[in-house]
Amino acid sequence: MKFENNGNKDTRSGFGAGLTELGRTNSKVCALCADLSGSLKMQDFIKENPERFYQCGIAEANMVGVASGLAIGGKIPFVGSFANFVTARVYDQLRQSVAYGKTNVKICASHAGISLGEDGATHQTMEDIGLMRMLPNFTVINPCDYNQTKAATIAIAEYDGPVYLRFGRPKVANFTPVDQKFEIGKALKLIEGDKVSIFATGHLVWEAIEACKTLEKKGISCELIDIHTIKPLDEKTVLESVKKTKCAVVAEEHLIAGGLGELISGLVARNHPVPIEFISVNDRFGQSGTPVELMKTYGLDAAHIIEAVKKVIKRK
Repeated sequence: MKFENNGNKDTRSGFGAGLTELGRTNSKVCALCADLSGSLKMQDFIKENPERFYQCGIAEANMVGVASGLAIGGKIPFVGSFANFVTARVYDQLRQSVAYGKTNVKICASHAGISLGEDGATHQTMEDIGLMRMLPNFTVINPCDYNQTKAATIAIAEYDGPVYLRFGRPKVANFTPVDQKFEIGKALKLIEGDKVSIFATGHLVWEAIEACKTLEKKGISCELIDIHTIKPLDEKTVLESVKKTKCAVVAEEHLIAGGLGELISGLVARNHPVPIEFISVNDRFGQSGTPVELMKTYGLDAAHIIEAVKKVIKRK
């Protein structure tokens, strides 16, 4: 089990790098932002393609409407803002103007989850995955590091239909391949094991890797699967794993309600019921603090994954 951290990087910069590359290779790609282009790392795209960038100001609902019009006109609009502001604040527009008509708009959401940190509960969001996966026709993607976020950004330009791409502000371990091919809807088995399945997404994938290293030393063989695409879920890979291990832990930086844990639990309950433990947040808002402090306080780290693994194995 060898995963090398090639230096901590923020996943929002992976989005910026992917968008810049698309600007050079796909003339249909355009970008829109709600007065947060610096935070979304769009500067290089804007510098190279000023005629394909639309600064919409703090008017997110209007921005989604503009993006829908651009998509209907044959463009591939990438809409950028904080996750909190580009989901809950504009849910009606997402539903009516994007999801309902299967409009080819890419909703690119930075500063997601609680690891946004010091900005506090008003800017953090831990309900966005639930909101977006409930909308028919939306694909929902939550990559784990800089390299995977860049690859996902490039991949969604080739996909015809609405996409929600979620990423974050803090610098996290960058460990996936630089030259990876991102396949929408295909989970990645990072570690083979037979005692417990760990399904992780986003920033929790590296925490799960760290937990697996510790558990391996204790003789507990974990199977770790990176669920970068939450919708459509790779049901075949999930079910094959739980049939082998007979128990699971789901780790995500999100509320239990509407999250990956509930999605996997429903799938497993319908097909092959096994005990499942959740590493997620139960019915709470966030608060101000450093990303590391908040992840620990809310139980979203390797130590809590280890405890959940021990607990679920006892339930087999």
